[in-house]
Amino acid sequence: MSNWASSSSSPRPPAAADEVINKTNRVSAQLKAIYKDNILPSEKRYRYDYFYESPFLTDVEFDAKPQVMLVGQYSVGKTSFIRYMLGRDFPGARIGPEPTTDRFTCLINGPEERTIPGNALSVHPDLPFRGLERFGVSFLSRFEGSQLPSSVLKSITLVDTPGILSGEKQRVNRGYDFTKVVSWFADRADLILLLFDAHKLDISDELKATIDVLKGHEDKVRCILNKADQINRQQLMRVYGSLLWSLGKTINSPEVLRVYVGSFWHEPLQNMDNAELFESEESDLMRDLAILPRQSAVRKINELVKRIRKVKTLAYIIGHLKSQMPAVMGKDKKQQKLIGDMPNVFRTIMKKHNLAPGDFPDINKFSEKLKDTKFSEFHSLKLDQIQLLEDCLSSHLPKLMEELPSEKDSPETLKAKFSTGRVDNTYVPVPTGAGKFGKADNNAMASNPFGAAEDADEYWALEESAERLKESFEALGPQGGFLSPQTAKEVLVKTGLQKEQLRQIWALSDIDRDGYFDHHEYVVAMFLCDAVMQKGRPIPAELPMSVIPPSKRSLLKERGGGFF
Repeated sequence: MSNWASSSSSPRPPAAADEVINKTNRVSAQLKAIYKDNILPSEKRYRYDYFYESPFLTDVEFDAKPQVMLVGQYSVGKTSFIRYMLGRDFPGARIGPEPTTDRFTCLINGPEERTIPGNALSVHPDLPFRGLERFGVSFLSRFEGSQLPSSVLKSITLVDTPGILSGEKQRVNRGYDFTKVVSWFADRADLILLLFDAHKLDISDELKATIDVLKGHEDKVRCILNKADQINRQQLMRVYGSLLWSLGKTINSPEVLRVYVGSFWHEPLQNMDNAELFESEESDLMRDLAILPRQSAVRKINELVKRIRKVKTLAYIIGHLKSQMPAVMGKDKKQQKLIGDMPNVFRTIMKKHNLAPGDFPDINKFSEKLKDTKFSEFHSLKLDQIQLLEDCLSSHLPKLMEELPSEKDSPETLKAKFSTGRVDNTYVPVPTGAGKFGKADNNAMASNPFGAAEDADEYWALEESAERLKESFEALGPQGGFLSPQTAKEVLVKTGLQKEQLRQIWALSDIDRDGYFDHHEYVVAMFLCDAVMQKGRPIPAELPMSVIPPSKRSLLKERGGGFF
């Protein structure tokens, strides 16, 4: 065995980073104060809840966990995807080729398995679903909570939706406005997964209407082309192109939505032609899901900024309409004239106050709402309330953003931005496994508590070091199991080695060439640093096979990297 791989000593962990608590709680507290003091008075004065059909925000909504909503036609694999995420069944789950999920289901963490009826869920003091009461008993009877103990649900809330059907009859028989309910959840979701079946790419009327209500949330939408393992490579190319064409006709945006391709459940692939592609796609999607809790604070600020801009624009519109009304006679006639001339009204307000077109409400829906109001009862524009909204956008929220971590922060300023404590629920433990993609299970050595034999394929000389370095790796705050390039660089710089040495160590340690360090790559980097610092060994041109993590060896073989 090479002298490199036979070292009996283990790499030493760097100085442990300060443990930190999730900044979301602190940000939420400040957002609640900003909303109540600066925004809520304007929402009440100009009837934001009526015109946008969005109830006033409650404290629970600011404190809520990140939400992931799954939307798609029936039998596209929404419930199977959730089972794959959780690694188990959940109460109330129904799976089949026919439309089996006939209700909205929110999956929440709890000590015992049970289902919670929608009426009870909507009045629960600790859950952000009170706003659903506006959709009535017919909807609440089709809404339920599924509670179960789950490490995934400690960090996020999953929302499973009924399979979308086609035809006017099915849409009427729901007994509630499906698209309005989806819109309510979309406003509060951190991520919206739009699922498609590789054999069912047609976009029905109801699906198109559902996609339309997602307008304004394009940054949160991710598309999934599921069951792609059931077709060959040539067919997949055609199906993928057809899906992008259909989405381009449906979603009025010049940007193309991110589409993840694969088979998102626990069963092995039926067709191995695209196994590597599916594995990479699933890895990317799971990373997006894993870091949701860490991005939650930024998302809450982003959603509040969008709401403030809408409130400010609504205030100018209502104030303008009020100012155009006569003092005594002809109020009804003037109101009808203003409603009929709403496009010009919008243009006048936009030019006068330098507002963005995207901040205005849908003109047709807004005009319909106006018909049921009396302009003479509107409140006039209060400039001091407008100034409060401007202060939020120009001062309060930017200051809050400065408290969040950024790539410009040094380790010292990062520590100052957090309170002392332990990191809890800052990433989602997403499923991983090579067996599904036709690869050997690289965790087989775990079945033997003393590890694998040195001549075995799964033997790794740094297995014990990996265990010892696990705590120091977690203390550095990996996102979704990965250290960012900046964090990994700071760890290496602290070793005191020369820049050229660190460059070589990085090139050897970043085995998958993605610019991030997972736990195993971090262990390899610490091993190389320790060998140079403590033992004075030269940095090798290539890593010995026994030092390369078993899960990474196939990557080097594909690139033609040799072992010695």
